[in-house]
Amino acid sequence: MATMSASSPSAARPSAVRPSAVRPSAARVGAAPSRTVRTIILSLVGLLFAVPILAMIEFTFRDGLSGTYTLKHWLNLADPAVNTKYAPLATALGNSLVLVLVTVLLVLVLLLPTMILVELRFAKLRRVLEFICIIPITVPAIVLVVGLVPVYAVVVKVAGSSIWSLGFAYGITVLPYAYRAIQANLQTVDVITLSEAARSLGAGWSTVLFRIILPNLRRGVLAASFISVAVVLGEFTIASLLNRVNLQTALLLISKSDPYVAVIFSLLALAFAFVLLLLIGRLSTVGAVRRPRIPLLQKR
Repeated sequence: MATMSASSPSAARPSAVRPSAVRPSAARVGAAPSRTVRTIILSLVGLLFAVPILAMIEFTFRDGLSGTYTLKHWLNLADPAVNTKYAPLATALGNSLVLVLVTVLLVLVLLLPTMILVELRFAKLRRVLEFICIIPITVPAIVLVVGLVPVYAVVVKVAGSSIWSLGFAYGITVLPYAYRAIQANLQTVDVITLSEAARSLGAGWSTVLFRIILPNLRRGVLAASFISVAVVLGEFTIASLLNRVNLQTALLLISKSDPYVAVIFSLLALAFAFVLLLLIGRLSTVGAVRRPRIPLLQKR
């Protein structure tokens, strides 16, 4: 038995792993388009959106059918004598801001706590809640109004015909967009672990909600709010068919007497929505930490 030779040091040493044997952490599915193809696609899409906007801008500088250009349509917005003509537009803008406030409050008071509760306590109802929130985007606005007419016949008797009551219909309209924005943030945060850790340290549910969960959902909540603002400011069908006055219905009325001013305010509304989208994109990158690249194993 003494004749057994000791194992060589090279046998005890683990063999080096070849770089070809190491699998990447995330395999790429399909071939990504080249930089040139991406540039061409983005340029075509940008041109598709830019042409009508540039046409609207050019229209606001026209001087009737004379073929010349002027700034008087823009300068008339600051003329007190002309402003009285556009007083209904100011009223409609105030109505739209009230609707924005009511709609955002509905999203923050009803949808957000419901999503957090489902995530914490009723995970099996997640798909049910998603289905309910996505339904409004599959229903045309005209069909939605047909169903809302008898409902608002009762709402008018109970709450009156004030403009704020239209916020309930808009709250249904923005459900799909607000849900997706908040859900995208919820998927990146382990709210169950955070809440259990806070509860184990003696925190109450109000502390867990307002000091632990909501700060981590800040980007999703702000994105949902901004998207709701953009949707409400651009909505026309529901307000028109329910005989309510908002920004879009007022623009239609003014366009019959002064189409230049209607186009100018449409451009301002588009610019406001574009700024909101930029803010949403900015919020998605705030606080993001870039992961350092891990170099591949080099063969010795």
